[in-house]
Amino acid sequence: MGRPGEENLSSSARRDLEGPVPASALPRIVHAPQYTLEWPGHVFPTFKYRRVRERLLAEGIAKEEDFIRPEKASREDLLLVHTAGYLDRLEAMTARPDLGYLEFEAPCTREVLDAFLYMAGGSILAGRLAVEGGVGVNLGGGFHHAFADRGEGFCALNDIAVALRVLQREEAIERALVVDLDLHQGNGTARIFQGDDSVFTFSIHQENNYPIKERSDLDVGLEDLAGDDVYLAALREHLPNVFDRSRPDLVAYVAGADPYEHDQLGGLRLTKAGFAERDRLVFGAARERGVPVLAFLAGGYAREPEDVVDIHVAMAREALSGSRRGR
Repeated sequence: MGRPGEENLSSSARRDLEGPVPASALPRIVHAPQYTLEWPGHVFPTFKYRRVRERLLAEGIAKEEDFIRPEKASREDLLLVHTAGYLDRLEAMTARPDLGYLEFEAPCTREVLDAFLYMAGGSILAGRLAVEGGVGVNLGGGFHHAFADRGEGFCALNDIAVALRVLQREEAIERALVVDLDLHQGNGTARIFQGDDSVFTFSIHQENNYPIKERSDLDVGLEDLAGDDVYLAALREHLPNVFDRSRPDLVAYVAGADPYEHDQLGGLRLTKAGFAERDRLVFGAARERGVPVLAFLAGGYAREPEDVVDIHVAMAREALSGSRRGR
């Protein structure tokens, strides 16, 4: 039998293993060539999925054996979160891609929908990797504006919620903590898990910005132009509290790059050093408590797109360095 990653770490595959697989033998990063979203001229820097992988390899942060390709999320998986009517509407939309602009502000071709399906599958797989080995990074995903019955804000499918529901269905986890540090509140994720005590949603975001806010379990809305000091103080203050309140089996870390000081759609002022400390705080808090982390790239719209790549690469570096130190 090959490595468990080659079987997508399904429950049945795990039962077939003759013995435990060391965490060091597991891949850590999920990526597929199909992640490319064909949105020419769009503010979303879709090339970042490929570039982050290239940079991780070129800089020696990751090796080829650290990567694994996912399968598409199945309709059965998606129905744990999304309504059948919405999934049917997305499929029909591929014949009229322009309708995607009305749904989530981007065209919805067959290739685009497949990219979302692969990234949702990637988040499921990265979640399994995290449960098995302490950390899993999806070089994609984090589409937190998608609701159960509609898309919004460049997000067609809420891969965060789908991954958590699949892991709960498989009895890999019971409770989860969503730490959403994208510039924009994860309104879709907040709505999906409202009233569900098994998933605690925590968001630090720019208050006076898109979207219309939903109610997370804990929302921290920052004023315009908040920089490293204010942002990191808020994170340090609230992070221990949300761990204590949620008692999670898994952290879902939405590591958006758009709080960056030069983001085109944002009004916060985090520096790259601030992002590095943000990542250290999140991964460090989870490691101290022995809680695995599933991380997603989420948003980022810097004037220089390579800055977005820098921020994502640094997050993956922190994730991988901690996993190699052991848990």
